[in-house]
Parts: sequence; C-alpha cells; structure tokens
Amino acid sequence: MTRYLLPLTSLLLAACAQQADLQPAAGESLPPAPYGRIDPPSPRELLQLDPQAAPPRSDELRSRSEERADDPFDLPPPEI
Repeated sequence: MTRYLLPLTSLLLAACAQQADLQPAAGESLPPAPYGRIDPPSPRELLQLDPQAAPPRSDELRSRSEERADDPFDLPPPEI
C-alpha cells in the first residue's frame, strides 16, 4: 500500500496547479506604460520573452559535408 502512496501523492500535487490569470500582489500595481504607449502592458504581455532573451533554435542538420567559410576573426594567438 505504501508503494502506491508516493506516486498517488505526486499525481495529486501535479493536478492542483493554478489555472487563473496572474494578478499583481495586493497593494501593488503593474509597471507604468513604456514611452510612446498609451495603455500599460497586460500581465500576459509582461511574461513574454523578447526574441533576444530566447532566440529560436535552429536544429537544421547537415545533409552533406560542406567547406567552412573563411572566418576573419580566427586569428592565431599573439606571440609573447
């Protein structure tokens, strides 16, 4: 019976996640609207990441071997 207790407990805890929209804490307000914008951003807009913070991932695989392009920044180490 005890071997079923841990999986059942973890399943119940996973099922009770909050589904409501996020709201500011009591007594707090959302940040002011950015310069040039009339209305303040919604909580959902504030949670979205900028493209620079989470760039799209490229999983393109090479189908054949290709010659590398010349890299002008691939310099030898300086001589001491």
